[in-house]
Amino acid sequence: MTKLSVNINKIATLRNARGGNVPDLLKVAADIQDFGGQGITIHPRPDERHIRYQDARDLKAIVHTEYNIEGNPQHNFIDLVLECKPTQVTLVPDAIGAITSSAGWDTIANQSYLTEVIQEFQRNGIRTSIFVDPVLEIIEGAKKTGTDRIELYTEAFAHQYGLGNKNGIDPYVEAAKLANKLDLGINAGHDLSLENIQFFKQNIPGLLEVSIGHALIAEALYLGLDNVVNMYLNKLK
Repeated sequence: MTKLSVNINKIATLRNARGGNVPDLLKVAADIQDFGGQGITIHPRPDERHIRYQDARDLKAIVHTEYNIEGNPQHNFIDLVLECKPTQVTLVPDAIGAITSSAGWDTIANQSYLTEVIQEFQRNGIRTSIFVDPVLEIIEGAKKTGTDRIELYTEAFAHQYGLGNKNGIDPYVEAAKLANKLDLGINAGHDLSLENIQFFKQNIPGLLEVSIGHALIAEALYLGLDNVVNMYLNKLK
C-alpha cells in the first residue's frame, strides 16, 4: 500500500488569514493521524506566510507517523530541519516568493550542492527525497546525489488527466521504472486528487508515498476530513 502523507499548509493559511489559532494546526495534524493518515507534510517558506518555523518545532511532538518537511535548502531551512529531525526532508527548488512549487530540481547542474546537503541530513538520520520532473536524465542525476528517494512532480500528469488524456502518465511510468532500477524510493505529489490518485497509483510501480494537501483540504470542505482521508487510503491500497 502506498502511504498517504497529508500536507497541512492550507490549514495554516486559513489560520493565519484571521489571526489567532483557529483552526488549530496541531489538532488537525493529530486528527489526520487518528483518521488513518500515515504522515504529515509541511512546507515552510522563508516569509512564514502559512507554516511558521515554530509550527515545525511544535509538530515534532504531535506527529507519531512519518513527519516530512519540504523546502528549499537555504541556511535557515537546513537549521530548522536539523533541529526538528523529521522522518524525511524533501528538497524543493522553489523561489522565495513562489505561491506553489512549479518545477523539479536540475539534478545535473545542482549535483554538487545537493550531494553536500543530502549528506548532512543523512548524517543526522534524516531520510532524503528530491523533488524532480519525470525526466530520465534528471532521475539519473538524482541517483548520483546519494538521495534516498525522489518525489515525482505530478502537475503535468494531473493537468493532462483532467483533460481526459491518460497518456500523460507515460513519462511517470518510465521515470518510475528507472528509479526502481537505480534503487531510488519513489514518492509523488502536486495536484493529485480523489479524481486522479487511483489511476496514478495503479500505473506507477513501486510508489511508496504521496503527499497531498490542496486538493484534499478542498475536498474535505464538502466531504469531511475523516471521510476524505479514508477515501484516499482506499484508493491507495
